[in-house]
Amino acid sequence: MASITLGGEPATTVGELPSKNEMAPNFTLTKSDLSPVSLSDYIGHKIIMNIFPSVDTGTCAKSVRQFNEEATELENTKVLCISKDLPFAQARFCGAEGIENVDMLSDYKTGNFGRDYGLSFADSAFVTLHSRCIIVLDGNGKIIHTEQVAETADEPNYKAALEALMDA
Repeated sequence: MASITLGGEPATTVGELPSKNEMAPNFTLTKSDLSPVSLSDYIGHKIIMNIFPSVDTGTCAKSVRQFNEEATELENTKVLCISKDLPFAQARFCGAEGIENVDMLSDYKTGNFGRDYGLSFADSAFVTLHSRCIIVLDGNGKIIHTEQVAETADEPNYKAALEALMDA
C-alpha cells in the first residue's frame, strides 16, 4: 500500500503502482461513447496515463487541460485520462473545455483498473476512487515512468512524465 494524503489527512491505496520496466497490465475501460477500450488497442503508441479521482475537482481538471495542451506536441503518443467518473461527466467536461487531444477513459464499471494497478484509495473520503498517479509506457506497453502523487491535491510532475517519453 502507498501512504499518501488527501487534504493533509493520511490515506492509503490498495497496493503499489507497477514497477518500472514491467509490462503494464492489460485493462478494459469505457470511452465517452460507452464503448470498451483496452491497453492492447494502444500498442504501438507511447502512452501517458494521467490518473485521478474526478474531473470535477480543480487539480484533476487542470491536469487534463495541461496534458491536452502538451499532447499537441507529442509524436506517436496517446494521453489517457483515467478516472471513475461516468463517461457522461467526462464528455461534458471535454465539451465545455474544448478538450480534444486526450482520451478520456472511465473505470466506473468494475474498478478493476484501479485495483490491478494498485492505485485505488483503500480508505478516506475517496475510498475506491483513483489516487493521483502518472504512468508512462513505451510503444510496447513497458512501464518507463511512474509517479504516485504524495498529496492528492497536488499536481503531478508533468515535466518528468514528458521527459520519460524522450528516453523511450
